[in-house]
Amino acid sequence: MANLKLTDVAKTYGGTVDVLKNINLDIEQGELIVFVGPSGCGKSTLLRMIAGLEKITGGTLEIDGQIVNDVPPAQRGIAMVFQSYALYPHMTVRDNMSFALKIAKKSPEEIDAAVTRAAKMLQLDPYLDRLPKALSGGQRQRVAIGRSIVRDPKVYLFDEPLSNLDAALRVATRIEIAQLKEQMPNSTMIYVTHDQVEAMTLASRIVVLANKGIAQVGSPLELYERPNSEFVAQFIGSPSMNLLAGEVVGTGELTTVKLTGGGTAVSHYPTTEADMGLQVNVGVRPEDFVETGGDFIFEGKVNITEALGEVTLLYFEPQHGDDPVIGKLPGIHADLRGKSVKLGATPDKVHLFAGGTSLLYR
Repeated sequence: MANLKLTDVAKTYGGTVDVLKNINLDIEQGELIVFVGPSGCGKSTLLRMIAGLEKITGGTLEIDGQIVNDVPPAQRGIAMVFQSYALYPHMTVRDNMSFALKIAKKSPEEIDAAVTRAAKMLQLDPYLDRLPKALSGGQRQRVAIGRSIVRDPKVYLFDEPLSNLDAALRVATRIEIAQLKEQMPNSTMIYVTHDQVEAMTLASRIVVLANKGIAQVGSPLELYERPNSEFVAQFIGSPSMNLLAGEVVGTGELTTVKLTGGGTAVSHYPTTEADMGLQVNVGVRPEDFVETGGDFIFEGKVNITEALGEVTLLYFEPQHGDDPVIGKLPGIHADLRGKSVKLGATPDKVHLFAGGTSLLYR
């Protein structure tokens, strides 16, 4: 198993089009790192550069202290699981999983032991003699993962492995990947996804990519609770964090902001007297809003309600040029549609941003 170090890694096409630049990242042995970001941000490109399928045009990639920029993919000790299963349709599950070992001229005993071990971990024992066409999508993806496990690589790379599965299979396979990681605690895994639930539930750390670089790196809870920018705050979490314009009117350990819409927010973000009058955006996640009859951060008319059983989403009519505000209240609140509702939040749930950057990271 291995650690990776990316130093000033860049990717340029045609010498003029920058896709990624100044990527600096240390990945420790045993971590499960998840790359997330908007479409086109370079998640899969970065993964493919690590695999050796894309050429690194700047910087260095080290695996266990060795620079591997010019090392062929087959010699990097990396196994990749693709979005498509890429199984040989004419081969059984056993033959698909053992193919790479046969090419490497491993002994029949070694091959059988490796396939048996991987099949047991992935609960594929009953399917070893079946062809891929006789398997469900989730079972085929497990075979693709098993094909990687038998090689005992230094690093596992997953490129959106669950995107071809339906909702129920995604949940089941995600749980299986989490259990697999527990069985292989020393394995280093890098996982690309656009699904926030996968990122939040699987990752040791999340790498948020944007604007050709890294926007923030941290544990799932760190990114959720302490985003360093408006972009990260709105990208992590669903529905996105609400942003409301306001002005700082009170400073100190607790900061008071008067909002454009007439409400008042108190935040645990500390400020100084120099921040008086500072124009800020107040960020509150929909799930952190509570209905209040007293002091409020936001007051508006509920345009649409979505009752999801355990919670109800409230969509408010846009006002003052802001994006529509969304609240998420526990229980069923379909009766609030068309009514004016006041929402508040405790100071520890109120984020402050100036110039797109969190005041915590100044």
